[in-house]
Amino acid sequence: MRCFSVVGPSHSGKTTLVQMLAELEGKPAHPEDMGLMAFTRFSFMGDEWCAIDFAGGPELAGQCGNALMASDAVVLCVPPDPEAAVLAAPYLRAIEAAGTPCFIFVNRMDQPKGRVRDIVSALQEYSGHAVVLRQVPIREGGEVVGVVDLISERAWRYREGQSSTLIEIPESAVDREQEARTELLEHLSDFDDALLEELIEDREPATGAVYSVATRVLQHSDIVPVLLGSASHANGITRLMKSLRHETPSVDALRQRLSAKRDALAVGFHARIRKHVGKSVCVRALSKGVQGGAQLGGDNLGSLQDIAGKGAAGELLPGQLAVAVKSDHLDVGKVFAAGSASSAPDWAKSHPPVFARVIEPAGERDEVRLSDALNKLQKTDTGLTVGQDETTGHTVVRVQGTMHLRRLNETLADDFGIEVTEHPPLAVYRETISRQVEQHYRHRKQSGGAGQFADVNVIVRPQARGDGFGFDETVKGGAVPRNYIPSVEAGAQDALEKGPFGFPVLDVAVTLTDGKHHSVDSSDHAFRTAGRMAVKEALSAADPVLLQPIDKVMIHIPSVFSGAMVSLISSLKGQVLGFDRDPEAKGWDIFRALLPASAEDDLIRQLGSATLGTAWYEAEFDHYEEIYGKEAEKISRERAEHAA
Repeated sequence: MRCFSVVGPSHSGKTTLVQMLAELEGKPAHPEDMGLMAFTRFSFMGDEWCAIDFAGGPELAGQCGNALMASDAVVLCVPPDPEAAVLAAPYLRAIEAAGTPCFIFVNRMDQPKGRVRDIVSALQEYSGHAVVLRQVPIREGGEVVGVVDLISERAWRYREGQSSTLIEIPESAVDREQEARTELLEHLSDFDDALLEELIEDREPATGAVYSVATRVLQHSDIVPVLLGSASHANGITRLMKSLRHETPSVDALRQRLSAKRDALAVGFHARIRKHVGKSVCVRALSKGVQGGAQLGGDNLGSLQDIAGKGAAGELLPGQLAVAVKSDHLDVGKVFAAGSASSAPDWAKSHPPVFARVIEPAGERDEVRLSDALNKLQKTDTGLTVGQDETTGHTVVRVQGTMHLRRLNETLADDFGIEVTEHPPLAVYRETISRQVEQHYRHRKQSGGAGQFADVNVIVRPQARGDGFGFDETVKGGAVPRNYIPSVEAGAQDALEKGPFGFPVLDVAVTLTDGKHHSVDSSDHAFRTAGRMAVKEALSAADPVLLQPIDKVMIHIPSVFSGAMVSLISSLKGQVLGFDRDPEAKGWDIFRALLPASAEDDLIRQLGSATLGTAWYEAEFDHYEEIYGKEAEKISRERAEHAA
């Protein structure tokens, strides 16, 4: 069995394309929906196939590496519009990183919004390999009524819902066909000396030889061929499927792309939690030996179910797919040997999730269940991470975006029976001080019996940013016994947990200079209390300053949108650091900026709008920056209201 994925922007016609490919021999398609992927098994000219229909959408392009982990080839389905080429850019980037042989299918050619050569040129802007036409359209009265194949030089006229009819190449298409064929042959000759020699000697190459070169070039991902059609009208479907049949490599090529070792048996590329079933992991066999009860990934497999939902599966042959159930030790993004599991290459990983939300159960009794559910889902969803809010301790999930969050909430409700509420996490503000203060504090308490007494003099001063907390003492004459000094230090640290603005205090040094003690009433507790209160009062008098975290963000963005980033970052009170061409992807830039962490929610929304959902970013903490005046007062007031 060979397997191919169909990927592309939303509303490009992927699902219809898969259906029409699967029904070429007259049998109805029966896709098995498993969330982001739907699997359709079918036969074509005696060969077994599985098509993976990967869901489209701005947030999902960064996760298509999961589908490519199981694919011998990929069909990138794009609209017939040069302006929409940028929507295909994230997919082209992922496909090139994976090295998966790729066909581009320009769909809906019955409603073109531009010339085919302009569509190809626009796609070429985002491909490191040559994007080359394998067909040119035949037009009548401005409508596309058929195509000419540039290798066989045969022409077909489309028929509504039926196979195309072989016709003579129309005179109006001859010049364009010759021009495009010459361009195709020149590209192919870059990878075949014999073909190059024939072209130099002006000899017509044999059709069979050209097909052989085209197959080899595709399998090495040297060229991206472009085919035309309209899936909803069954136009161009047979030619695409025949190209897949003749040119798609075997599963052995996938093993190499996965950097799989000799003992690798299978790859886990998708998973889903299903009610009453539990964790189901989609696996594709890379070698013989994958069957229910056998060892895989360091433990015994449970049962294997047919990928198309047709009951139990026996031993898988290389290339076959199945769903492993009752095999919780298997995870997504892993290559499995019998006794071990190794991580798939970096190209298979999702974009780092940056959309953060605090998530809480609607009912208090569900806290443990929610924690357990999220831990399970994290192992099935490579675009999800789960952590804790460092201020409140509440659970924080990071996902790819709002649609991803909605799917997560639906899964928790439908498959785990947990209703949740969510809100943005509190910004991680901090405080410091701007001047040195000397402070005296006497702690005295008498309530019968032994009392409490401690007297301290401290100097509290600001430190350089990033130096943290410092403590020393210059006490003379035993005014504060040595055994109580650590308690004063502990009390000082207690005071820094919440400063005048209500946030933890950073970069402060405390010096204990003097004090008094009582032989009976002094204690560790008394000196700790005195140290805490002395520093607390000193902080209020030392001109406290609110600090906001500043992150360094790296935005991966198609070059056509880079110019808009300057005003976008400025509107979010960020600082532009510059941008460079992305060395790993043609047509992409890496845009660098410093941005308040509190603005990243707005960045996600505005970035999606400004780049049509094609860009994504990574963020890491860089430094703290001071905030003054009304803005600081507003933040402090909001924190106090939240704490109340």
